[in-house]
Amino acid sequence: MACKLMDAADLGGLFEDGMTIGIGGWGSRRKPMSLVAALVRSGARDLRIVSFGGPDVGTLCATGQVREVVHGFVTLDSIAVDPHFAAARQAGSITTTELDESMLLSGLRAAGRRLPFEVTRSGLGSDVLTVNPQIRTITSPYEDGQTLVAMPAVPLDLALIHLNRADALGNGQCLGPDPYVDDLFARAAKRTILSAETVLSTRELAAGAHPSTLLLNRTMVDHVIEAPGGAHFTACLPDYPRNEELQREYAAAATDPALWERYRATYLDDERIWRKVAANA
Repeated sequence: MACKLMDAADLGGLFEDGMTIGIGGWGSRRKPMSLVAALVRSGARDLRIVSFGGPDVGTLCATGQVREVVHGFVTLDSIAVDPHFAAARQAGSITTTELDESMLLSGLRAAGRRLPFEVTRSGLGSDVLTVNPQIRTITSPYEDGQTLVAMPAVPLDLALIHLNRADALGNGQCLGPDPYVDDLFARAAKRTILSAETVLSTRELAAGAHPSTLLLNRTMVDHVIEAPGGAHFTACLPDYPRNEELQREYAAAATDPALWERYRATYLDDERIWRKVAANA
């Protein structure tokens, strides 16, 4: 079985202009921020980002790399709306596809199952179908004849995911209270990059691990990066909570271009600086 462990310095070659990239985590929780920083440094542009968004989306909007955001929400949790995303949306520099959370789950599931759509009730009777006319309804072929939503698949070129533990083969373990839907992102993607707080041997990873914590298996992952503090400043329980001070600094950077440039130079542009900041968080 092939070793999938790679150095973070080699990540840039995996990102291309025009990609559809799914980003795991939820709001400002367990976001793969070290991978997002690598994406920033790659300079890839015209991106379509699919996310239950947080500072991953906001960061890429602030750097001007995003063309479209497909999302259920974009929040920092303790700050209701990511201000960098809000600024880009208000300026008209990005387009958005705003979905009911369950509809986005259906789209990812359909892509992972290689189906054109998944039938769901979500979205019926709401403005989601009005503002997204490309999403169609379907009539049940059975006696009930119900009208249902045919949520189209949301296939991804690449998925970025951060977990607590992994091995070099691509098996990943979630030790926190909520796995979110990271496995759906991995299944929907042509390729998946998994960063982890710690990379262990397969024997160590499996020892004493409850099967429910092994969220990703090696068939779902193409590359593994060891990234201590890799979700920082977002929460990665039980390893560390959200760094609220740094999150406020990030949010404040949306108010002044000079503050943003300082934030970017400090936390994004140099991988060595990122690792030092994350290690000392």
